[in-house]
Amino acid sequence: MPVLNEERHLRSAVEHILRQEYAGDLEIVIALGPSTDRTDEIAAELVAETAGRSWGRVITVPNPGGRTPSGLNAAIRASRHPVVVRVDGHGMLSPGYIATAVRLLAETGAANVGGIMHAEGETDWERAVAAAMTSRIGVGNAAFHTGGEAGEAQTVYLGVFRREVLEEQGGYNEEFVRAQDWELNFRIRQAGGLIWFSPQLRVDYRPRPTVRALARQYKDYGRWRRVVARYHRGSINPRYLAPPAALLAMAAGLVAGVTVTPWGLVVPAGYLAAITAGSLPAGKGLPAAARVRVPVALATMHLSWGWGFLTSPRKLARRVRASARPAPARTDGTDRAGAHR
Repeated sequence: MPVLNEERHLRSAVEHILRQEYAGDLEIVIALGPSTDRTDEIAAELVAETAGRSWGRVITVPNPGGRTPSGLNAAIRASRHPVVVRVDGHGMLSPGYIATAVRLLAETGAANVGGIMHAEGETDWERAVAAAMTSRIGVGNAAFHTGGEAGEAQTVYLGVFRREVLEEQGGYNEEFVRAQDWELNFRIRQAGGLIWFSPQLRVDYRPRPTVRALARQYKDYGRWRRVVARYHRGSINPRYLAPPAALLAMAAGLVAGVTVTPWGLVVPAGYLAAITAGSLPAGKGLPAAARVRVPVALATMHLSWGWGFLTSPRKLARRVRASARPAPARTDGTDRAGAHR
């Protein structure tokens, strides 16, 4: 569990792990970034409270740079067991999550299994974001957001891994500040490993608490997804191109509407109408104060992601390439290109 400024949710996240009914041994390794709140203090309390346990002991490791992938790698190195469960400081594991995931690893032979990122808010804004993040108009057809049938997937939320697979891949690429899950799962698939999605696995997720924080999050998502696309050719799909295409279309429509013809304003007006209409089913059942915020959440997610994708500098991909190590060979006797060794 890599954490940075997670005082609000850290204790609850750890307690959700400790409430798991799992027959095997279990340890919790928290990688501490340079937090400016009470995160370190809460982590120290958890370490002290579990110090005498043979099951569910909490330990911490330093992550001075604060990056998620470096924290994950530090925690994995400090752990002891053959199955690695990735957890976030604002993610709450559902009952039976670990036992179900371990069973699915055995049944499917997968390298990594994961399930649904079930967004839940505590304020009206967070409830609006949660509705946007679990709707198709918000995130497209991503099964780990919207649900779906169990089966092979390109990526999953967080993930439960066979340790040997992580070791074969050299862990997470620490240059990927964001999109490190997608990038690692791409490498695993390229090496012949199976990524498995199951709706039986659910993690309750707490959305960002402000418009600014959500915009920054989705800008980073778009920015680093572009890096993945540049670093791994052929890894892009139309779902990732929709937000930048929408942003470009609206910008062009605004310029045309102001300088050429008012008809150009049909494009941004059409987008606003679409997200307003789409927010109605997405926000169904929410309080009125949350429902009226859903279009704002949708627009923030789409446009921030699109802006991040369009403005992602090439130097990020060049930096990743410069730090890369040769990818491990496939376990079936072929190299990455599929040629037999």
